[in-house]
Amino acid sequence: MDFIVQNWVLISIAVASAAMLMWPALTRGGGANSLTPMQAVQLINREKALVIDVCAPEEFAAGHVSNAKNVPVAELETRLTQVVKNKTVPVLMVCASGIRSKRAVATARKLGYEKAYSLAGGMGAWRAANLPVSKG
Repeated sequence: MDFIVQNWVLISIAVASAAMLMWPALTRGGGANSLTPMQAVQLINREKALVIDVCAPEEFAAGHVSNAKNVPVAELETRLTQVVKNKTVPVLMVCASGIRSKRAVATARKLGYEKAYSLAGGMGAWRAANLPVSKG
């Protein structure tokens, strides 16, 4: 106990350092159902994944992944089965930051889409990787 009391500053620095090292993994949407932009490109190219942008229409118009279909997250539960009829096809959910797309993955999996994934970091990560963006 004396060690902790005498070295509280060093222990605080160690805890803060550990938190800073873990922060990117926590905020970038890491997880079993999240893909980096490069993994997403491979999924699109190799497995013909469909890209569903769950942003609002005005966000979608400002820039989205090429060939993405816009289904706002609020409409996902009612419209996803109309947009993606084959539930065995991989589906990549995309939003601006990766937060809404994580929720969209949960909804898609609940609807029976076992191969639903989220783009970690969203369109920000996609743009940072210098991948093509369509507008309109």
